[in-house]
Amino acid sequence: MESASAWTTLSQRLKIAIVGAGWAGLAAAITATQKGHQVTLLEASRFWGGRARSIKPSFEDHPTLDNGQHILIGAYQQTLSLMQTVGVNLEKVFWRRPLDLRYADGSGLSLPNKSFPMNLLQGIALNPSWRFVDKWQLLKTAWKWQRMRFECEDHLTVADLCQNMTPTVWQDLMEPLCVSALNTPAHEASGSVFLRIMKDALFGPVGSSDLLLPRLDLGDLFPHAAIKWLEKNGVSCHTGQRIESIVDLSNNSNPSFRWQLGDDQFDHLIIATPAWEAAHLLEAFNSAWAATAHQLKHETIATVYVQGPLDFKLPQSMLALRTAQGSPAQFAFDRGQIYTEAHTPGLLAFVVSANKLSKEDVTQQVLGQLRALLIQLGQATLLIDAFNVIQTVVEKRATFACTPNLKRPSAKPCQGITVCGDYVEGPYPATLEGAVISGIQAVP
Repeated sequence: MESASAWTTLSQRLKIAIVGAGWAGLAAAITATQKGHQVTLLEASRFWGGRARSIKPSFEDHPTLDNGQHILIGAYQQTLSLMQTVGVNLEKVFWRRPLDLRYADGSGLSLPNKSFPMNLLQGIALNPSWRFVDKWQLLKTAWKWQRMRFECEDHLTVADLCQNMTPTVWQDLMEPLCVSALNTPAHEASGSVFLRIMKDALFGPVGSSDLLLPRLDLGDLFPHAAIKWLEKNGVSCHTGQRIESIVDLSNNSNPSFRWQLGDDQFDHLIIATPAWEAAHLLEAFNSAWAATAHQLKHETIATVYVQGPLDFKLPQSMLALRTAQGSPAQFAFDRGQIYTEAHTPGLLAFVVSANKLSKEDVTQQVLGQLRALLIQLGQATLLIDAFNVIQTVVEKRATFACTPNLKRPSAKPCQGITVCGDYVEGPYPATLEGAVISGIQAVP
């Protein structure tokens, strides 16, 4: 009995190394700590948070920016719960409002603060810019998806699912919604993954479709609070620790630990790096897994930060933009209205998803889009010269391309190692919620 008890204790408390401190790695570290494991967190860069982090702007004396403009939605239950675990007050760090994807002219979908199905019915019925046929076809398609239990064949695209919708609803709502959620053009995007997002957001419980706009930069929103909580709970957290290789100790006679990273040894490893780095580390242990990770195609996201006059404001803090040739951004964010504590009036962020333009081209095209927006807002007298580009952030491999029949690598490439990240096998596209869920599930 004494021996059995000792073995139980040993099997429950493992010495775990987590390689990578993005939101997935942080989620794994918090979960492993809660389970009583001895945790070491290793991050190659000098920053916590991975792709969703704050950055120093290239201009001196300018407030902190983000490595891309992010928003959350109410359906991100695991992410929101984890933030509360590390002491984040959700009411203080987010502006919470019903889903609003309206354009400068007032068209587009805006939902009232009600539960499903009343929010969807009222939002569609009261939309002044859509004809009866637009609304009817959208409702018919929505009910069809519900009858399908939000499931479809893996080969279908989002465009296939929306083929009965009118061009107005397709252009005003479904196409930008798909690109923002999956960061993949709608005619190339996975219909099954898109339906899962629709199920959890638009058709979920009260508040699921709410937009959560951060009041703080991404570092202060979660990563810094997570590290503070982890260190308080005895986790060893290190930046500037790049892991180039993993040593398997299982062939040693009576090894005390299974894996070696540098000079330290561990019972279990959690790899929370991007897919291409995980493939490099795990090639020697599971070449098929590495090949699956390597075959993922990636999409770029660009965020163009523009400083306007201090008294300039968009009509709403988040504005949908019409995309066309030479107008690449899908959304504009008024950071002066959103990030009130940063005191940056007039600072705008233009987000370009599934971007294939160069940094210079996307910057110039966004300025052209801003010029057209000023005219549409009745502020044509406000010269474009009054707006200065602060920084253009281009994340070339921001997300994986979420296409039909996509094979994603599993979370368990071999015994003693688990992998987490928004790209591993799971129901979500490359989102913060997908990353957090994978981190939680990676802990033994």
